[in-house]
Order: sequence, then structure tokens, then C-alpha cells
Amino acid sequence: MAVKVSSAKENENRVSFELDGVSIEFANMLRRYCISSVPVFAITAVTFYDNTSSLFDEYLAHRLALLPILTPAKAPKESEIVFTLDEHGPKVVYSGDLKSSDKEISMAKDKIPIITLTEKQSLRFEGKAVLGTAKTHAKFQSGIASYEEKDEKFDFKAESCFQMSGKELILRACDSIEDDLKELQKVIKKA
Repeated sequence: MAVKVSSAKENENRVSFELDGVSIEFANMLRRYCISSVPVFAITAVTFYDNTSSLFDEYLAHRLALLPILTPAKAPKESEIVFTLDEHGPKVVYSGDLKSSDKEISMAKDKIPIITLTEKQSLRFEGKAVLGTAKTHAKFQSGIASYEEKDEKFDFKAESCFQMSGKELILRACDSIEDDLKELQKVIKKA
């Protein structure tokens, strides 16, 4: 039996479709790959040059690590993107205020509040973002996915964390599955 995909619906970061001709194990594998095996950028190291805000450096670094960053499909594995910020209060600092060293890679959403600076407070830092998967840390989670079995078919839903579209999340998960199967095939041939 061939795999059939039907009733596909997509909007911004979500996709849903009906999956037929696969086992429950396959549906679960696709779900797990969507969640933990699609590489995305996340800020992993922050150097603070000036922080007179009300929050500790470590707390701000944690918040920055969880900001979704647009991740192109063909980003090199060893990429390192630098995000900088130099702001003075009074103002609300948003994710869109961070400046990227790469014009194609930026914050996925511009209006995520990071901190409110009051009069005479300032914040200046440099954060380095690298590619990773949720297998190593939750800050690299690309999205969530679920399925419901109905009459030997699966209603599959996936939602990215805005680093890519929902459709792209599914496609990249499929690419990761294919890469892992090729690697397994190489290992088995050598045995």
C-alpha cells in the first residue's frame, strides 16, 4: 500500500493533513522527528558589555536562548550567527531590536518583549546563535506534532515554533528521517 496524504491545510506555522497507508510506528516516528530532530538556531552564549537593567545576566541569557530564530533550510551545520543589542531606557526592548550578522537569519517574531528598561538603564550585549536539535536542549525545539488514529488513518498536526512554516517542519523532518536511514544503511553494509 502506498502512502497517501490528503486534506492538507496550512496557515503560517501550522499544518494538518490526513495520512493513510502507514503504521502507527511511522506516524509516531514522524511526530518525534518534528519535535526533536529538525535543526534550528538558538542563542547559546551571551557576552554582556553593559547591563544596568533590573534582571541578572543569566536570566536575560535564558530568555534570549528561547527566542525563535528564522532558520533557512540550507544553513551550514557549523554556522555561527551573532546578534547584538545596544539599547537605553526608557523603552521596551523587543526581539526585533536584535541585529543579526546575517541578513537572511533574524528573529522569527519582532514583537516578543525581552525587558523593559527604565530611565538611565541600558543593555548592551552580543549573543551567538548556533544550529542544534532538541535532542541536546529544549531551546533547539523546532515545533510540536501530534496525530490521532481514525479508521486506520491518521489526522496529523504539526506546529513550528516560527523558525519555519509548518509545512517546512514536516519536510525537514522527512529529510532527517531519510538521512538517518541512509546512515543506517551504510553501517549495515559495512557489518
